[in-house]
Amino acid sequence: MSALPVAPPKALTAYRPFWAKRFGPAPFLPMSRQEMEQLGWDSCDIIIVTGDAYVDHASFGMAVIGRTLEAQGFRVGIIAQPDWNSADAFKALGKPNLFFGVAAGNMDSMINRYTADRKIRSDDAYTPGGQGGKRPDRATLVYTQRCQEAFKDVPIVIGGIEASLRRIAHYDYWQDKVRRSVLVDSKADLLVYGNAERAIIEIAHRLARREPIECLTDVRGTAFMRRDDDPSADGWFELDSTEVDRPGRVDELISPYQIIDEKSTCASNDEPDAPKPIKIHKTGRIAMPPRERTVVRLPAYEVVKSDPVLYAHANRVLHLETNPGNARALVQRHGERDLWINPPPIPLSTPEMDHVFDLPYARAPHPSYADENGSHDGATKIPAWEMIRFSVNIMRGCFGGCTFCSITEHEGRIIQSRSEDSVIREIEEMRDKVKGFTGIVSDLGGPTANMYRIGCKSPEIEAACRKPSCVYPGICPNLNTSHDPLIKMYRRARALPGVKKILIGSGLRYDLAVQSPEYVKELVTHHVGGYLKIAPEHTENGPLSKMMKPGIGTYDRFKQMFEAASAAAGKKQYLIPYFIAAHPGTSDEDMMNLAVWLKKNGFRADQVQTFYPSPMATATAMYHSGRNPLKGISRDETRGEKVDIVRGERRRRLHKAFLRYHDANNWPLLREALKAMGRADLIGNGKHHLIPSYQPVTDGSYESARRKNSTGAKPAPQPGGSSPMKPATPRKGQVLTQHTGLPPRVTGAARAAGARPGKPGKR
Repeated sequence: MSALPVAPPKALTAYRPFWAKRFGPAPFLPMSRQEMEQLGWDSCDIIIVTGDAYVDHASFGMAVIGRTLEAQGFRVGIIAQPDWNSADAFKALGKPNLFFGVAAGNMDSMINRYTADRKIRSDDAYTPGGQGGKRPDRATLVYTQRCQEAFKDVPIVIGGIEASLRRIAHYDYWQDKVRRSVLVDSKADLLVYGNAERAIIEIAHRLARREPIECLTDVRGTAFMRRDDDPSADGWFELDSTEVDRPGRVDELISPYQIIDEKSTCASNDEPDAPKPIKIHKTGRIAMPPRERTVVRLPAYEVVKSDPVLYAHANRVLHLETNPGNARALVQRHGERDLWINPPPIPLSTPEMDHVFDLPYARAPHPSYADENGSHDGATKIPAWEMIRFSVNIMRGCFGGCTFCSITEHEGRIIQSRSEDSVIREIEEMRDKVKGFTGIVSDLGGPTANMYRIGCKSPEIEAACRKPSCVYPGICPNLNTSHDPLIKMYRRARALPGVKKILIGSGLRYDLAVQSPEYVKELVTHHVGGYLKIAPEHTENGPLSKMMKPGIGTYDRFKQMFEAASAAAGKKQYLIPYFIAAHPGTSDEDMMNLAVWLKKNGFRADQVQTFYPSPMATATAMYHSGRNPLKGISRDETRGEKVDIVRGERRRRLHKAFLRYHDANNWPLLREALKAMGRADLIGNGKHHLIPSYQPVTDGSYESARRKNSTGAKPAPQPGGSSPMKPATPRKGQVLTQHTGLPPRVTGAARAAGARPGKPGKR
């Protein structure tokens, strides 16, 4: 079925402003009645409840949505990290005139609160002082319940990444079961998924026109609940995809007595019992109805919760319907009602992106978080804000399709880029207005550093494509891989007065970078601060094929280009490769080979990332079902592909231990595993051995130098009653990277002592 052109959406700036536009923009969106009174407001039109501290910056969801709605003329208040033990905190700003907007924050609340080993985190980067415990588990559910208790008759719209990734029946890693859609559990009125500007503006204006929220069933990028007798469902053609092992679509036989109407696609409203007309081509073949009137029925929640094969099938269908150009609506039964998920939102155009990012953000945390000196740099510092304080977001989306990542499920795979002028304006504003700016821009990036203005060469092909990735198993020939616009922006940005250095902190897609030697040269010469992080994730083809990541040979090619460009620039710079342990499809032998590669290349991982099954990700479907949705799903053992799943604490610990082969605490476990694998030849005291045969006295713990969440064991007593061993602490001036095998950065003190600039200091 070919995709029909999608009607262009209404521009964000094309709406007639709401009457409250006369109040103008607020310095900060109000968080108290006192602030509302200072602005001259008697009430809020919309109140946003969020699990993050309120930072008025375009990297924080509550600020983007709040400022976008403010630009439409609505009065928007913020309730940030409320006390959820009662409804009182949710009444702080009074009753909103239109709706509550509820989000768990910039992260799923369970990922925010728990490690990959299901241990509770001691800190929260989105809270003043990094303090943990300021949001509940499953924050969207709890906040929605409290909003309902506070004001029963106010509509509630849930959104943010937690709602996006839980919009359908999904596997929940923390309970090890399939949960219902968060819309069902929360009992909210509407769910908005993805980047929500387009949808939330339409919802706000329609509610302001007194349309009942029950009637908002046609907004792209939303999900809602429907009963069987809902008249708004009339005229839809349903495709049944509730089973697997079907050879393809089987068209029903046409009754010779059925009325054929080539112009209509649904039964007449005057004759509700009449058979639905079927459009027929002159060849006599049945023509499928338009995609915009087609809904795909997925297996019901009650089925997928107990059938992993059908869960994997539903996940596969969901990911096939993610292209805004051809996606069909999805429906999934939950009890007595249907969950409807409308097609994804149409991506923002460059002028619309500029509009969103040019809004009057204060680029600072709310004044209520300031310390006794009126600063945000002391005990009340918000780590997540500090990380992006001097960075600029230049684009959205990712077409990489990595199965363990949820960016595509949330932001989509079509890149949405700002204009160069808009980016330059933000850098200048940051330079002139943001306290503490020293001339260093910490990042010009986004989900990926080098996808700016990259996309399909043909809009027609892009609208019809259903591939999950544009760069796997190789770069699509229809993909424009030019880095010229990004190079031009880099050059213009670093030429700005007052800008000393622009670093690239976002992850780099190196398989794209190797397509542009000029970009690699530009990046390495001017925008690397000694270390550049990239993510090959693994060295073995088995796990890489389940991740949809390029082979390690691509990393080797980029490494050669990186080192050649560094040498040409007279700089000593290093790559920081990141790897994942325990990903679906990873065997013990794969991890052993990765460990051998790490030692051969001189890497010693400090931080270890274990696979974390986030809701709705393809790799999570693999983890739960043991099947590979990328290859098709079948109950037939001879069809499809089964996936090796790393379960259980011992095996997950083994895979992490291979990544930290140099840690003496892991050597007993690794020796046992290597002997069982028939690779005792890797045990010995030579340079070619992975681990030594001797065992020093250790305390049996692992403590990361950069993480507060490491759980160390009690220090073990030493022979002769000496004091217990203490974890090694880096000496002053040594940078803490993921790989402690790298030389430390040269600090100002080291240079003052006589070290040459750009050269690694002595250990």
